[in-house]
Amino acid sequence: MEIGTPHQTVNSNSMTSFGRVAKISFDPGANEAYLADGYSNRRVAVIDMDTGKIKRYWGAYGEPPVDGRLTPYHPDSALIRSFRNPVHCAEPSNDGLVYVCDRVNDRIQVFQKDGKFVKEQHIAPRTLGDGSVWDIAFSRDPQQKYLYLADGKNEHVYVMDRESLEILTQFGDGGRQPGQWFAVHSIATDSKGNIFTTETYEGKRVQKFVYLGLKPVTNKEQGVVWPKR
Repeated sequence: MEIGTPHQTVNSNSMTSFGRVAKISFDPGANEAYLADGYSNRRVAVIDMDTGKIKRYWGAYGEPPVDGRLTPYHPDSALIRSFRNPVHCAEPSNDGLVYVCDRVNDRIQVFQKDGKFVKEQHIAPRTLGDGSVWDIAFSRDPQQKYLYLADGKNEHVYVMDRESLEILTQFGDGGRQPGQWFAVHSIATDSKGNIFTTETYEGKRVQKFVYLGLKPVTNKEQGVVWPKR
């Protein structure tokens, strides 16, 4: 399987190569991996983890992906029926859905594992440039009730209800101190529910946020979560 190079011809419908994959996520039960393909191509590709062969792929709204020039993103324009570069994550959930980061379109799109479109949610839609939807992780309860979304342009992590995709609260801000970020790029959770974030550009850090349980949150903007001594 060819991984692709910066000089490779873009082909979002190729069955033998990829176009600068942004992230790989795994579905061990199905022995499949989901590729956010990504920085050159505009699709989600699903591969067999033993052979590396592409089994299926899709673009925005579950339609065949398209290449070529797109009109620039504008927050007051209708959402286009194509992913923009980069398609930055494709995360399978326990209940058979796939959550896709369409970063520069400022949206999450949700699919069934066969690529059938389910729904979408616009996040911070007036975000320009790098976009707002960078990476997704799930809470570690069996139902994965909560979704954590890293927004590297606005320097937030959103805590969302996974079913409704409603933002319940957010934390963080831009900066160098603990609980701040310079382009929060990736997010993950461990078995205890702790949250880990990484930063790109000049951030160059990993931070850990310790899970302390659940309680009602009345403030949707928590700001910087400073360490407490």
